[in-house]
Amino acid sequence: MQQIINFIIRNKSFLLYLLLFSLAFVFTIQSHSYHKSKFINSANFLSGGIYNSVNNVSEYIHLEKQNELLQKENNDLKSLLYNTTDSLNRSFTDTTYSGISYKFTPAIVIKNSYSLSNNVLLLNKGRRDSIQQDFGVISSEGLVGIIDNTSKKYATVISVLNTSSQISAQLKKSNHFGSLIWNGKSPYLVQLTEIPKIAPIEIGDTIITSGRSSIFPKNIPIGTIDSFNLDTAQNYYVIHVKLFNDMTSMEHVYIIENKDSNEINKLINNTNE
Repeated sequence: MQQIINFIIRNKSFLLYLLLFSLAFVFTIQSHSYHKSKFINSANFLSGGIYNSVNNVSEYIHLEKQNELLQKENNDLKSLLYNTTDSLNRSFTDTTYSGISYKFTPAIVIKNSYSLSNNVLLLNKGRRDSIQQDFGVISSEGLVGIIDNTSKKYATVISVLNTSSQISAQLKKSNHFGSLIWNGKSPYLVQLTEIPKIAPIEIGDTIITSGRSSIFPKNIPIGTIDSFNLDTAQNYYVIHVKLFNDMTSMEHVYIIENKDSNEINKLINNTNE
Protein backbone atom coordinates (compact mmCIF):
# COMPACT_ATOMS: atom_id res chain seq x y z
CA MET A 1 0.00 0.00 0.00
CA GLN A 2 2.86 2.35 0.87
CA GLN A 3 4.41 1.72 -2.57
CA ILE A 4 1.17 2.72 -4.27
CA ILE A 5 1.00 5.95 -2.29
CA ASN A 6 4.64 6.73 -3.09
CA PHE A 7 3.97 6.09 -6.79
CA ILE A 8 1.02 8.49 -6.78
CA ILE A 9 3.05 11.17 -5.02
CA ARG A 10 5.97 10.81 -7.45
CA ASN A 11 3.74 10.99 -10.51
CA LYS A 12 1.05 13.33 -9.24
CA SER A 13 1.55 15.88 -12.01
CA PHE A 14 1.33 13.30 -14.76
CA LEU A 15 -1.67 11.60 -13.18
CA LEU A 16 -3.43 14.95 -12.77
CA TYR A 17 -2.76 15.68 -16.45
CA LEU A 18 -4.29 12.32 -17.45
CA LEU A 19 -7.34 12.94 -15.31
CA LEU A 20 -7.96 16.43 -16.74
CA PHE A 21 -7.31 15.21 -20.29
CA SER A 22 -9.78 12.37 -19.85
CA LEU A 23 -12.43 14.69 -18.45
CA ALA A 24 -11.93 17.15 -21.31
CA PHE A 25 -12.12 14.30 -23.82
CA VAL A 26 -15.37 12.98 -22.33
CA PHE A 27 -16.96 16.43 -22.15
CA THR A 28 -15.99 17.15 -25.77
CA ILE A 29 -17.59 13.93 -26.99
CA GLN A 30 -20.72 14.44 -24.91
CA SER A 31 -21.26 18.04 -26.03
CA HIS A 32 -20.65 17.57 -29.80
CA SER A 33 -22.71 15.09 -31.78
CA TYR A 34 -20.09 14.89 -34.55
CA HIS A 35 -17.31 13.90 -32.16
CA LYS A 36 -19.65 11.51 -30.40
CA SER A 37 -20.58 9.69 -33.61
CA LYS A 38 -16.94 9.44 -34.64
CA PHE A 39 -15.99 8.00 -31.27
CA ILE A 40 -18.78 5.43 -31.39
CA ASN A 41 -17.82 4.38 -34.91
CA SER A 42 -14.18 4.01 -33.90
CA ALA A 43 -15.12 2.04 -30.82
CA ASN A 44 -17.37 -0.25 -32.86
CA PHE A 45 -14.61 -0.78 -35.42
CA LEU A 46 -12.09 -1.63 -32.68
CA SER A 47 -14.42 -3.92 -30.74
CA GLY A 48 -15.64 -5.53 -33.96
CA GLY A 49 -12.06 -6.31 -34.95
CA ILE A 50 -11.35 -7.81 -31.56
CA TYR A 51 -14.52 -9.91 -31.56
CA ASN A 52 -13.81 -11.06 -35.13
CA SER A 53 -10.31 -12.17 -34.16
CA VAL A 54 -11.63 -13.98 -31.10
CA ASN A 55 -14.32 -15.62 -33.23
CA ASN A 56 -11.77 -16.76 -35.81
CA VAL A 57 -9.66 -18.35 -33.09
CA SER A 58 -12.75 -20.01 -31.60
CA GLU A 59 -13.83 -21.33 -35.00
CA TYR A 60 -10.36 -22.77 -35.61
CA ILE A 61 -10.37 -24.49 -32.21
CA HIS A 62 -13.81 -26.00 -32.91
CA LEU A 63 -13.09 -26.81 -36.56
CA GLU A 64 -12.84 -30.55 -35.92
CA LYS A 65 -16.23 -30.54 -34.22
CA GLN A 66 -17.77 -28.62 -37.12
CA ASN A 67 -16.30 -31.10 -39.59
CA GLU A 68 -17.87 -33.94 -37.64
CA LEU A 69 -21.26 -32.20 -37.71
CA LEU A 70 -20.99 -31.57 -41.45
CA GLN A 71 -20.00 -35.19 -42.06
CA LYS A 72 -23.01 -36.38 -40.05
CA GLU A 73 -25.28 -34.07 -42.04
CA ASN A 74 -23.85 -35.35 -45.32
CA ASN A 75 -24.31 -38.89 -44.04
CA ASP A 76 -28.01 -38.26 -43.36
CA LEU A 77 -28.48 -36.65 -46.78
CA LYS A 78 -26.82 -39.58 -48.58
CA SER A 79 -28.99 -42.02 -46.68
CA LEU A 80 -32.08 -40.06 -47.69
CA LEU A 81 -30.94 -39.78 -51.32
CA TYR A 82 -30.18 -43.43 -52.01
CA ASN A 83 -33.01 -44.84 -49.92
CA THR A 84 -35.58 -42.56 -51.54
CA THR A 85 -34.78 -44.17 -54.88
CA ASP A 86 -35.11 -47.60 -53.29
CA SER A 87 -38.47 -46.75 -51.77
CA LEU A 88 -39.85 -45.43 -55.07
CA ASN A 89 -38.95 -48.70 -56.81
CA ARG A 90 -41.08 -50.79 -54.45
CA SER A 91 -44.35 -52.09 -55.92
CA PHE A 92 -46.22 -52.10 -52.62
CA THR A 93 -46.07 -50.65 -49.15
CA ASP A 94 -45.16 -52.89 -46.25
CA THR A 95 -46.04 -51.18 -42.98
CA THR A 96 -43.52 -53.34 -41.13
CA TYR A 97 -40.71 -52.25 -43.44
CA SER A 98 -38.67 -49.25 -42.31
CA GLY A 99 -38.01 -48.01 -45.86
CA ILE A 100 -34.25 -47.90 -45.20
CA SER A 101 -32.17 -50.41 -47.17
CA TYR A 102 -28.84 -48.60 -46.98
CA LYS A 103 -27.22 -47.41 -43.77
CA PHE A 104 -24.39 -44.86 -44.00
CA THR A 105 -21.68 -44.58 -41.33
CA PRO A 106 -19.15 -41.71 -41.46
CA ALA A 107 -15.49 -42.63 -40.99
CA ILE A 108 -12.04 -41.08 -41.21
CA VAL A 109 -9.15 -42.43 -43.27
CA ILE A 110 -6.17 -43.09 -40.98
CA LYS A 111 -3.86 -44.56 -43.62
CA ASN A 112 -4.06 -44.60 -47.40
CA SER A 113 -1.83 -46.11 -50.11
CA TYR A 114 -2.12 -45.37 -53.82
CA SER A 115 1.28 -46.18 -55.38
CA LEU A 116 1.23 -49.97 -54.90
CA SER A 117 -0.46 -52.62 -57.03
CA ASN A 118 -2.77 -53.66 -54.17
CA ASN A 119 -3.65 -50.44 -52.38
CA VAL A 120 -5.69 -50.37 -49.17
CA LEU A 121 -7.10 -47.77 -46.79
CA LEU A 122 -7.39 -47.97 -43.01
CA LEU A 123 -10.52 -46.51 -41.38
CA ASN A 124 -11.29 -45.62 -37.76
CA LYS A 125 -14.44 -47.76 -37.64
CA GLY A 126 -14.66 -51.46 -36.84
CA ARG A 127 -16.81 -54.25 -35.46
CA ARG A 128 -17.90 -52.20 -32.46
CA ASP A 129 -19.48 -49.81 -35.00
CA SER A 130 -21.24 -52.76 -36.73
CA ILE A 131 -18.85 -52.60 -39.70
CA GLN A 132 -18.39 -55.89 -41.56
CA GLN A 133 -16.60 -57.32 -44.55
CA ASP A 134 -18.02 -56.43 -48.01
CA PHE A 135 -19.51 -53.11 -46.92
CA GLY A 136 -19.07 -50.40 -49.55
CA VAL A 137 -17.05 -47.21 -48.99
CA ILE A 138 -17.59 -43.89 -50.75
CA SER A 139 -16.71 -40.23 -50.23
CA SER A 140 -18.60 -37.04 -50.99
CA GLU A 141 -17.06 -37.22 -54.49
CA GLY A 142 -17.76 -40.85 -55.29
CA LEU A 143 -16.55 -44.46 -55.14
CA VAL A 144 -13.65 -45.43 -52.82
CA GLY A 145 -13.64 -49.22 -52.32
CA ILE A 146 -14.94 -52.22 -50.35
CA ILE A 147 -14.33 -53.26 -46.72
CA ASP A 148 -11.95 -56.23 -46.61
CA ASN A 149 -11.17 -56.95 -42.93
CA THR A 150 -12.30 -55.54 -39.60
CA SER A 151 -11.02 -55.46 -36.03
CA LYS A 152 -12.76 -54.09 -32.96
CA LYS A 153 -11.97 -50.45 -33.78
CA TYR A 154 -10.64 -50.43 -37.34
CA ALA A 155 -11.32 -51.65 -40.86
CA THR A 156 -9.24 -52.09 -44.00
CA VAL A 157 -10.62 -51.19 -47.42
CA ILE A 158 -9.68 -52.66 -50.79
CA SER A 159 -9.22 -49.44 -52.72
CA VAL A 160 -10.64 -48.95 -56.19
CA LEU A 161 -6.91 -48.60 -56.97
CA ASN A 162 -6.31 -52.29 -56.31
CA THR A 163 -5.60 -54.79 -59.08
CA SER A 164 -7.86 -57.33 -57.35
CA SER A 165 -10.80 -54.90 -57.18
CA GLN A 166 -13.78 -55.58 -59.45
CA ILE A 167 -16.95 -53.49 -59.13
CA SER A 168 -20.07 -53.41 -61.29
CA ALA A 169 -20.37 -50.05 -63.06
CA GLN A 170 -22.30 -48.61 -65.99
CA LEU A 171 -22.66 -45.76 -68.44
CA LYS A 172 -25.04 -43.22 -66.92
CA LYS A 173 -26.73 -42.30 -70.18
CA SER A 174 -27.34 -45.77 -71.62
CA ASN A 175 -27.31 -48.30 -68.73
CA HIS A 176 -24.73 -50.53 -70.46
CA PHE A 177 -22.76 -52.09 -67.63
CA GLY A 178 -19.46 -53.87 -67.11
CA SER A 179 -16.66 -54.45 -64.60
CA LEU A 180 -14.60 -51.65 -63.11
CA ILE A 181 -10.97 -52.71 -62.62
CA TRP A 182 -7.55 -51.07 -62.26
CA ASN A 183 -4.51 -51.78 -64.42
CA GLY A 184 -2.06 -50.68 -61.73
CA LYS A 185 -0.80 -47.61 -63.55
CA SER A 186 -2.27 -44.14 -62.89
CA PRO A 187 -3.91 -43.36 -59.51
CA TYR A 188 -6.31 -41.09 -61.37
CA LEU A 189 -7.59 -43.58 -63.97
CA VAL A 190 -9.46 -46.88 -63.67
CA GLN A 191 -10.76 -49.13 -66.43
CA LEU A 192 -14.31 -50.14 -67.29
CA THR A 193 -14.39 -53.37 -69.32
CA GLU A 194 -17.02 -55.60 -70.97
CA ILE A 195 -18.96 -52.69 -72.46
CA PRO A 196 -20.28 -53.94 -75.84
CA LYS A 197 -19.16 -52.01 -78.92
CA ILE A 198 -22.79 -51.19 -79.75
CA ALA A 199 -22.94 -48.94 -76.69
CA PRO A 200 -22.92 -45.23 -77.56
CA ILE A 201 -19.99 -43.68 -75.69
CA GLU A 202 -18.23 -40.34 -75.84
CA ILE A 203 -15.31 -38.78 -73.99
CA GLY A 204 -16.68 -36.96 -70.96
CA ASP A 205 -19.61 -39.35 -70.38
CA THR A 206 -20.29 -40.11 -66.71
CA ILE A 207 -19.73 -43.56 -65.17
CA ILE A 208 -21.74 -44.62 -62.11
CA THR A 209 -22.31 -47.75 -60.01
CA SER A 210 -24.85 -50.06 -61.62
CA GLY A 211 -26.64 -51.24 -58.47
CA ARG A 212 -26.27 -54.84 -59.77
CA SER A 213 -24.63 -56.06 -56.56
CA SER A 214 -25.52 -56.19 -52.89
CA ILE A 215 -22.76 -53.74 -51.97
CA PHE A 216 -23.39 -50.37 -53.65
CA PRO A 217 -26.66 -48.67 -54.53
CA LYS A 218 -27.12 -47.43 -58.06
CA ASN A 219 -26.01 -43.95 -59.20
CA ILE A 220 -22.93 -43.48 -57.00
CA PRO A 221 -20.62 -41.35 -59.17
CA ILE A 222 -17.31 -42.86 -60.24
CA GLY A 223 -15.81 -40.63 -62.92
CA THR A 224 -15.89 -39.58 -66.57
CA ILE A 225 -14.61 -41.24 -69.74
CA ASP A 226 -11.07 -40.09 -70.46
CA SER A 227 -10.41 -42.37 -73.45
CA PHE A 228 -11.52 -45.73 -74.88
CA ASN A 229 -10.57 -48.46 -77.34
CA LEU A 230 -11.78 -51.91 -78.43
CA ASP A 231 -10.28 -55.05 -76.92
CA THR A 232 -8.23 -57.56 -78.94
CA ALA A 233 -11.35 -59.41 -80.06
CA GLN A 234 -12.90 -56.10 -81.18
CA ASN A 235 -16.16 -56.91 -79.38
CA TYR A 236 -15.96 -54.86 -76.19
CA TYR A 237 -14.67 -51.45 -75.19
CA VAL A 238 -11.92 -50.90 -72.66
CA ILE A 239 -12.79 -47.50 -71.20
CA HIS A 240 -10.35 -45.41 -69.19
CA VAL A 241 -12.30 -43.57 -66.49
CA LYS A 242 -10.97 -40.46 -64.79
CA LEU A 243 -12.02 -40.72 -61.14
CA PHE A 244 -14.01 -37.97 -59.47
CA ASN A 245 -12.17 -38.86 -56.26
CA ASP A 246 -8.60 -37.81 -55.73
CA MET A 247 -7.47 -41.12 -54.26
CA THR A 248 -4.13 -39.58 -53.27
CA SER A 249 -5.87 -37.31 -50.77
CA MET A 250 -8.60 -39.06 -48.80
CA GLU A 251 -9.84 -38.10 -45.32
CA HIS A 252 -13.62 -38.29 -44.77
CA VAL A 253 -15.55 -41.27 -46.15
CA TYR A 254 -18.88 -43.05 -45.68
CA ILE A 255 -19.34 -46.78 -45.12
CA ILE A 256 -22.44 -48.27 -46.78
CA GLU A 257 -24.31 -51.21 -45.33
CA ASN A 258 -26.99 -52.82 -47.49
CA LYS A 259 -29.41 -54.07 -44.85
CA ASP A 260 -30.90 -56.52 -47.36
CA SER A 261 -27.54 -58.01 -48.45
CA ASN A 262 -27.84 -61.22 -46.40
CA GLU A 263 -31.26 -61.93 -47.84
CA ILE A 264 -30.05 -61.22 -51.39
CA ASN A 265 -26.87 -63.32 -51.08
CA LYS A 266 -28.73 -66.22 -49.48
CA LEU A 267 -31.27 -66.23 -52.31
CA ILE A 268 -28.52 -66.12 -54.98
CA ASN A 269 -26.56 -68.93 -53.32
CA ASN A 270 -29.66 -71.13 -53.09
CA THR A 271 -30.42 -70.47 -56.73
CA ASN A 272 -26.87 -71.37 -57.81
CA GLU A 273 -27.03 -74.61 -55.84
